[in-house]
Amino acid sequence: MVRANGAVSLRELARVVQTSEVTVRRDVRALEAEGLLDRRHGGAVLPGGFTRESGFPQKSHLATAEKTAIADVAAALVEEGEAIVVGAGTTTQELARRLARVPGLTVVTNSLLVAQALAHANRVEVVMTGGTLRGSNYALVGSGAEQSLQGLRVSRAFLSGSGLTAERGLSTSNMLSASVDRALVQAAAEVVVLADHTKLGTDTMFQTVPTDVITRLVTDEPPAHDERAATELQALADQGVQITVAGAGPSGTEGAPPGRQHRRDVPLPGQRGGGARHPGGGTLRSAAAASLAAEDRAPERGARVADLRRR
Repeated sequence: MVRANGAVSLRELARVVQTSEVTVRRDVRALEAEGLLDRRHGGAVLPGGFTRESGFPQKSHLATAEKTAIADVAAALVEEGEAIVVGAGTTTQELARRLARVPGLTVVTNSLLVAQALAHANRVEVVMTGGTLRGSNYALVGSGAEQSLQGLRVSRAFLSGSGLTAERGLSTSNMLSASVDRALVQAAAEVVVLADHTKLGTDTMFQTVPTDVITRLVTDEPPAHDERAATELQALADQGVQITVAGAGPSGTEGAPPGRQHRRDVPLPGQRGGGARHPGGGTLRSAAAASLAAEDRAPERGARVADLRRR
């Protein structure tokens, strides 16, 4: 299956061979020891290390449910009449399908797949960069793409990549793609990275977005056994990245209908501004946190009232 598709998820392997993910994971370790594949969080890919990049057909089969949940949450961040840039990738393609419903939106992109998803959206204006077509991911790259982005300014950039670590930020395996992504970042006031848990802790050859430039990460809930992904999320939050977890409701349920996905802003230490920022400003906090904060302020308010009465 890995040879045919380039990548495969543990969930899909378990379904096909009708066994548990625990058993599949053990067998994948054995195959990796023989050099037949490389393990990734939640799946396996053909061996190749830092320089290998899977093509679009391979990427589109990996973590599909997680990408859908991430796209639902990311689309909710976009406001009517906003101007944004959207980079190339299978997750950003899922985002574009949902952006077709946002009126007055302007989307600048170097991705043919993103443009195709928005082609029939009457109320969305699509602006494409120039450049040379890179067939493996249907993206425009090169000096033409980068020059067309000069002088551009938008509110937000939505980007994906091949890997994400707290140490290096977002990275990809292709130099031309990385260069265009950096140009997209330069055009945006905020940078939102869309990365499922399989990319957390994965480092690839070319850095695209340093950690200190990432405003927000939208990801999915890592499996309970995936300690590396959880550790990476904590490290990213410690460096000031706002973390939003898709597909996790109050009870941890997943699979909400499109447009009604649960979201959870993780209040991990070190986040900028003391919490996750809403697109329009302000801080997103849970009802419980707000209640506790109100209780903490109650004695202070009482003292002020008493002082005013004395006056």
